[in-house]
Amino acid sequence: MLILLETGQKSMMQQKKTNIQNTINNRLSVQISLNGLSFLVTNPASEEPVFFLENVLDHSTTPEELLMEIETIMFKNEILNTAFAEVSVVYSTPVYSLVPAPLFDETKASEYLKFNSKILANDYMAHDLVENQNIVVVYVPFMNINNFFFEKYGSFSYYHSVTVMLKTILEKENYSLPKIFLHFQKNSFDCIVLKNGELQLCNSYTYKTPEDFIYYTLFCMEQLHLDSDNIPVILCGEIEKEDDNFKIAYTYIRNLEFMDSNYTATRSLDNDRPHNHFILKNVI
Repeated sequence: MLILLETGQKSMMQQKKTNIQNTINNRLSVQISLNGLSFLVTNPASEEPVFFLENVLDHSTTPEELLMEIETIMFKNEILNTAFAEVSVVYSTPVYSLVPAPLFDETKASEYLKFNSKILANDYMAHDLVENQNIVVVYVPFMNINNFFFEKYGSFSYYHSVTVMLKTILEKENYSLPKIFLHFQKNSFDCIVLKNGELQLCNSYTYKTPEDFIYYTLFCMEQLHLDSDNIPVILCGEIEKEDDNFKIAYTYIRNLEFMDSNYTATRSLDNDRPHNHFILKNVI
């Protein structure tokens, strides 16, 4: 499927599905958010990490500033200037919406976003299908960055981080009772609630303090009539047992645990724990 990308006077044809000639065996995965960038090179045969770099930014940036950061990182790391068998880019942004696949109309993609997100008239709408789940994730990718990666590597795949999360979790979960997954990033977290192996809630929240985080979490539980003393809550991403977010969560939620290696496709990065860098380790 070919998609026309436009940025100012510039346009190109980009293939949404990966169709890269296998010049080498390694795979490149890039995670992009307004608060940071992560690069992971793996060997698909062994799932061993070959190269990993994480650049956490002190403040939120614009897509233009992010592109400058990407160019600087690539200039300093020669391995990122080689050819790859696969290239995948994941956007971790709060501008997304989930739509049941039978109700999805591609021509009305902007309609699904405009009521709960601020979008611009010239924003490009993309969507992912969470296979075997009848879920479509509609979101706004950064087209200047897409254009850059197209020029750099040719055809590549791109997704929203929620797509990666849902695909990974739903493929492994058939737990009949409700279960919550909380994925932490800098200044934001994603909340996914499952019951009978099916999705009940998927939402993202921006927070500044641990009190903000626990308020949103407990509010979700209250609205879904979930018991904070009994429901299993699985933690992943940027959170550790020593963190204030964990401590305040344990004050109100009794059944807390960290995500284990059964949920991750790639082995540890820089001696991290299985629950860290959850998105990057599970890029489709």
